[in-house]
Amino acid sequence: MKSATPTTRSYASMLTIPLAAGILIFPLAGVEKAVHLAGVVFACMLAWRFSRSAATSRRAAAFSPRLHLTEAYKSRLQSIKTSPFFAVLLVSLLLLSPLFFNDYYRDIMTLTCMYIVLALGLNIIVGQAGLLNLGYAAFYAVGAYVYAILSTLFGLSFWLGLAAGSAGAACFALLVGIPTLRLRGDYFAIVTLGLGEIIRIVLNNWDSLTGGPNGISRIGRPVLAGYELRRPLDFYYLILAITLITLFAMKRLAESRIGRAWIAIREDEVAAEAMGINTFRLKLSAFVIGSAWAGLTGVFFAAKMAFVSPESFTFLESVLILCMVVLGGMGSIPGIVLGALLLVTLPEVFRDFQDYRMLAFGAALVLMMVFRPQGLLGRTDK
Repeated sequence: MKSATPTTRSYASMLTIPLAAGILIFPLAGVEKAVHLAGVVFACMLAWRFSRSAATSRRAAAFSPRLHLTEAYKSRLQSIKTSPFFAVLLVSLLLLSPLFFNDYYRDIMTLTCMYIVLALGLNIIVGQAGLLNLGYAAFYAVGAYVYAILSTLFGLSFWLGLAAGSAGAACFALLVGIPTLRLRGDYFAIVTLGLGEIIRIVLNNWDSLTGGPNGISRIGRPVLAGYELRRPLDFYYLILAITLITLFAMKRLAESRIGRAWIAIREDEVAAEAMGINTFRLKLSAFVIGSAWAGLTGVFFAAKMAFVSPESFTFLESVLILCMVVLGGMGSIPGIVLGALLLVTLPEVFRDFQDYRMLAFGAALVLMMVFRPQGLLGRTDK
């Protein structure tokens, strides 16, 4: 009996996988949404097949006499991307495009920038230093609550609150990291997972300070030159400035000697320690710096909403930020930005499937681990 050829198996999988996805979602969503999901999965698999065929064609074309033309085109494209004109054009687009949108889309853009900053902070811990942090929302919560408490009780301004929230999250990370960072692998991940839940429970039960489940309201908003920022457009420009500063700082940090040492620890901690790298100190620095950026974003979140409660800092929030890092490509700054864009904007496009968001995230991570484990824009070389 003849076995099926690879082409036959490929076509069979293109029909079987969408059918299986539709059958799995049918008891939860009904016939219509099951058919829609099967269609989306089939379209994605078809696009993947065409992209693989195109990649094969490009590899074959590399041996043709047009190789020099292709390399010249790539060089020209890279020079355009790194040119000051391209950077000015991109920043101008980010500054001017919100003027033509309504407040709903401005809020989406603000939320996207917030998650970009959060994911870039987690990228230092997970993507560069190789520490799996499953409780990153805890430091996000510390920054938000530090500013909320200081603003409501002592009238602290937003600009001083940025420093206070970052310092509070960094000090908390330092206290947690000193006894726990000697753990490796899954043990450290379990510690951070428990830490995130402990922080949420403390915020829920410390009524006298945090307000418990009712949270803290009437938090001070940013004031710049006598003007109080209240509109969605105001907060978009503020978080855009924070995002651009973060991108510049993360790029410089990744290219520094410390950033290269983090990469060495991520690839092989034993070899890095044998080469004279103080792995504990550098892991602690990555943990503290990444947590400080989470605290800074928490201050912005508290000021924008003028209200914080424990429900905003659940375990699912940590999972969402981690998905952005893994999907975009651990250690890749453009990949982190792409991951945040996809995971914040796509749920708004597919609002009919919002009840199954975590199912979609899980399926996306499984597919990424199978077909592109380095992430969408991650590096393939070691």
